[in-house]
Amino acid sequence: MPFVMRSPRRRVFHGWKIVAGGALLQALQSGLIIQAYGNYAVVLERQFGWSKTVLAAGYSLNRAESSLLGLPQGWALTRFGAKRVMRVGIVMLSFGFVLFSRINAPWHFFTALGVMAVGASLSGFLSVVTATVRWFENRRARALSFSSLGFAAGGALAPALVWFLQRYGWQNAALLSAVIVLVVGWPVTSVFGPGPEDLGLRVDDMAPGEVRDEAAFRAEGVSDVHFTLAQAMRTRSFWMISFGHASALLVVGAVLAHLVLFLTSELGFSDQRASFVAAALPMTQFVGILIGGQLGDRINKRLLASVAMLGHMAGLLLLAYATHRWMVWVFIPLHGLSWGVRGPLMQALRADYFGSTYFGQIMGFSSFIIGFGMVGGPLLAGILADRTGNYRLGFTILALMAGLGMTFFVLATPPATPTE
Repeated sequence: MPFVMRSPRRRVFHGWKIVAGGALLQALQSGLIIQAYGNYAVVLERQFGWSKTVLAAGYSLNRAESSLLGLPQGWALTRFGAKRVMRVGIVMLSFGFVLFSRINAPWHFFTALGVMAVGASLSGFLSVVTATVRWFENRRARALSFSSLGFAAGGALAPALVWFLQRYGWQNAALLSAVIVLVVGWPVTSVFGPGPEDLGLRVDDMAPGEVRDEAAFRAEGVSDVHFTLAQAMRTRSFWMISFGHASALLVVGAVLAHLVLFLTSELGFSDQRASFVAAALPMTQFVGILIGGQLGDRINKRLLASVAMLGHMAGLLLLAYATHRWMVWVFIPLHGLSWGVRGPLMQALRADYFGSTYFGQIMGFSSFIIGFGMVGGPLLAGILADRTGNYRLGFTILALMAGLGMTFFVLATPPATPTE
């Protein structure tokens, strides 16, 4: 038998393993908590008679704790690394689901959500993004977009969750979620180890000695300077990106917390039909992420984010004044595509401007600012819905605020190199 020399199998760049692991963890959190919250809210409202304000406060508390945790989490990521931080989060998130399965009073509800919020924050978005930006520069928008696909994919599980809730009850759904988080999440964190420099690798899978092609497109603001948190905070760019991100999350948070309640209470959708609408939203978000990932490394990220803010505004206004179901189905691509295109660009833009060395701390402090959007949007919509009897006024105010928020991205020009 003649000897046949086989070509060596090309290794998989470890950065893409980070991306895949991040996508899976975000899919878990999206499908089991963030985009699942609205379905739980409908069931809890019927069983306990809690107001929309209480249910919105629960969601806002969940997001507020994640925001407040941002700065210490950013420090912990720099000090201990993503893997250790994420494993603590996985255990807390699983335990939080167990607590959630036993709630029967508002204070039980808030306590369980608080534990879940800390666990989800430590094992989720900030940790995933911080690990990812260390491995990519020219492909940064693409990598962050691929990682975010998990969030969209998880939201598409809404119909399956509603079926499980109706057949087995919300308590059993919470317990099953606790098991899934621990069994799936813990092994996945193993890929979040050292950075490329610790493994003798280079960003973007560049070979040793390879020189970056200076003729290739580099995104606006990308430099080799790594800002500290203090240096970043002294730039206008830091605040403009944070305020723009927060204004977008006013809409995103309100939709995540109230869409299913709005559809069932005001437009007469059944729980199952509302779940299909909720599942269609992450599907369009999925498409938007793919588009944003391809465009974000080639087109000005600020321009893309500004256009997306107009999409958020138009979509929510259409939903607020919906009188026919076709208006809901037009809202879905407007909001979903805008969310998908814009979302990953927020982190890519920060990493382009400020570098990756202190990214965890910079993003951690930014989380405190943008948390006002994720917290304030659901609360404002819920309070005004209880006061006025419908969501129209609240959705209108939030939509206009998002539209004005595009100004922040226009002003978020690249920062000057720090002098100290």
